[in-house]
Amino acid sequence: MQDTITKLLIIEDDPGLQRQLRWSFEGCDVAVASDRQSALEELERFSPLVVTLDLGLPPDAGGTSEGFQALEDILSRAPDTKVIVVTGHNDRDNAVRAIGRGAYDFYEKPVDPDLLGLAVTRAARLARLEQEHRMLVSEVPRSPFAELIAVSPEMLRVCRTVEKLAPTDVTTLILGESGTGKEVLVRILHNLSNRSSKRLVAINCAAIPENLLESELFGYEKGAFTGAIKTTRGKIETADRGILFLDEIGDLPLSLQAKLLRFLQERVIERIGGRKEIPVDVRVVCATHQNLMHLIRQGRFREDLYYRINEATIVAPPLRERQGDPVVLARAFLTRFAAQHKRVVKTFSPKALAFIEQYEWPGNVRELENRVKRAVVMADGREITPADLELDEIKIEEVPFGLREMRERAERQAIKRAMHFGDSNLSRASELLGITRPTLYNLLRKYKIPY
Repeated sequence: MQDTITKLLIIEDDPGLQRQLRWSFEGCDVAVASDRQSALEELERFSPLVVTLDLGLPPDAGGTSEGFQALEDILSRAPDTKVIVVTGHNDRDNAVRAIGRGAYDFYEKPVDPDLLGLAVTRAARLARLEQEHRMLVSEVPRSPFAELIAVSPEMLRVCRTVEKLAPTDVTTLILGESGTGKEVLVRILHNLSNRSSKRLVAINCAAIPENLLESELFGYEKGAFTGAIKTTRGKIETADRGILFLDEIGDLPLSLQAKLLRFLQERVIERIGGRKEIPVDVRVVCATHQNLMHLIRQGRFREDLYYRINEATIVAPPLRERQGDPVVLARAFLTRFAAQHKRVVKTFSPKALAFIEQYEWPGNVRELENRVKRAVVMADGREITPADLELDEIKIEEVPFGLREMRERAERQAIKRAMHFGDSNLSRASELLGITRPTLYNLLRKYKIPY
């Protein structure tokens, strides 16, 4: 055990039991605390790998309230510490409650030093493995796609498109609803490009007033207008030899669209108040959540500019069309925010996962991230529920996992669809399904589908 654990904190108010446990773990670096306050002080000073915690601590030595509060305080301050709760004989209710609140294990009194030693050894071994894993993860070179969490075929296709476009200098347009991760794709493009050592300069065309946007983009000469006390470079010039990201390009005023088009064609700019043409070597990436063709028909976006910025297109699909991604993203956000806010929340309830999988996510990844973050902060136990996500009022359909149930579900849907397309004509429906009429009759009776 001495090779496995170096630091153990024993929280016990009985002096005799304190001495017994200290003697049992004499090969380790042991600290002892007799109440919650001294335990938290030792936690800060000693940084133990494992803690043994008696739930009956003063001033509630006959109860468990102080012990449970100590458990919560320890795990909120040191979530990676393994806490073994020591309970009274046959007190399994509190033991289960402690596990539910984040304890690693429990042990019943009277204490058997050998058995408790095995539990501590196991906890210490796991704690060290987790430490080594975190160190190895931190040493692994960061992938350009590290920000992008996805398993769906739709997003994997997007990743392949990004990989192909990144080494080029083609002007790229990224389309997608708000919250789908368009900015993440731009950063990946930059990281994979030949311009990664230079700046990625972003400007949101919808966030800056029209009268200031031109000077932000193109810069100005000293004295060009009141307050122009010095010559200032614009975003385009600042991005020289790097990448310029024009977010929400659909909101670019018409008055500036012609000037941007000239820059894209000639690759030179003139500052406001200037007469000198300044060449700029920059790759331009644009993004918008709007339908640019619709804006063109309304006369709000130049068609020639559209074709200039659309040399290549990347479409970021909405989260509702990314099968499997909501659950994977939710778990990644849970891990990140639990560590960030030092919470003991570890997982989602099965029903919460079902809600995450089936909810439409109108706000896409941004909405999912915000809901998980709030749930981590507000959750009472180790498990996030639909109520924590504020999704409990939404009706969802239970989706089975068994192959038989899934097959029957697919058959039922296919038959209903064929009957609809065949206008309830059994001969036509059986042709669409590729089965005989008798087989269709049998399936209609099996699934109680009216005909």
